[in-house]
Amino acid sequence: MRGVIGYMAAMLDDLITKRLRWRAHHRGTKEADRMIGGFFECHHEGWNEQEKALFEALLEEQDVDIMAWAIGTQKVPERFEGEMMTAMQRLDYLPIDR
Repeated sequence: MRGVIGYMAAMLDDLITKRLRWRAHHRGTKEADRMIGGFFECHHEGWNEQEKALFEALLEEQDVDIMAWAIGTQKVPERFEGEMMTAMQRLDYLPIDR
């Protein structure tokens, strides 16, 4: 029975990750797709359930707000302050086209 429970948990986690990946990369503008999707790709592997839930909540926000928080043109709401937003504000996950 333990094997089944572990398998189901892994399967559920995989579905959550796939949903987050899709939502992070399909925002509506190329800029938001690259910023939010790029952040997801660089950071999601180490996230626990709470961090995944926080990122999912972040995805409910408007792209212009998320981007403004990341580049520092708007104050980050208290609910999103913390390690995840600090990492997003580094912008080191964005590829630069040359």
